[in-house]
Amino acid sequence: MIESDRELSTIAQELWDSDTNRLKPGKDYRISLQGKAGDSMTGLYEDDNDGAGYPLFTFVDENTFKKETFLAFISLLDNYESDTGEPEIVTPEEVAENHKFLDAIIQTSTMKIAHKYLVEKRLSPMDDTKFKEQLYRIWFELYARRGSSRPDSSGFEHVFVGETRGRRTVIGFHNWIQLYLQEKLGHIDYKGYTVSANSPQPDENKHILALQFSWKNGIKPKGSIFVGVSPEFEMALYTVCFLSSPNERVKVQFNLYDVEIVCHHYNQKHIGTTYPVLLKYQKPH
Repeated sequence: MIESDRELSTIAQELWDSDTNRLKPGKDYRISLQGKAGDSMTGLYEDDNDGAGYPLFTFVDENTFKKETFLAFISLLDNYESDTGEPEIVTPEEVAENHKFLDAIIQTSTMKIAHKYLVEKRLSPMDDTKFKEQLYRIWFELYARRGSSRPDSSGFEHVFVGETRGRRTVIGFHNWIQLYLQEKLGHIDYKGYTVSANSPQPDENKHILALQFSWKNGIKPKGSIFVGVSPEFEMALYTVCFLSSPNERVKVQFNLYDVEIVCHHYNQKHIGTTYPVLLKYQKPH
């Protein structure tokens, strides 16, 4: 492992250990993996590609969603126009919701650990207000995605809410809470888990999953998400990877996971996309 990755693994482990709002698999939520999704990109809407006849989530304890950071996070999920090319109109209420969410996560020990690390590395300002401005710019400032002349996207929208391109392809959408809520509304059809030659078989009691699903008439042929973690954990980990690594792929080890965090920069100022890719499970000691 290269040196910077070792350092990032240490901080990732600290972030993981501090995530007191994380849900416990089998207790706070249950998922049903069912079968493997079809590999083919043809016949997307035919049943032969569908490895799952039932929803992914069989149970989630929604009391968790009453916690401050979850509540603030969920309030942001309806603020976006999913089709890229449709310019985003950001209302004052939505700006206020963005700030409320950042205010909530900055108070958590998880985000405080990330902030302290970034200050030590001289990557973030020490002042909380200035740090929040930096987070706002990285995650919420709008930019124009490929093929659009007007600002139609943001890091937050892409990663946590999901977007559609040409109304046929789902891009982004790497968050389990959004997935669960959209599935509950009947907007998501889970097609099964995805595995490559090198990736381990998924496990219903682990916190990372690669999967295929359709949403709003579009297909996400292969997505990868953390399951059951808090919004502050994802924001903290992704922000640290974004600011501290010029590489678009960072390998980190924490808990039982060897993970590659993919993090594409957009104009060096914004997050284009970011998500976890499970490389392997470590054997518990």
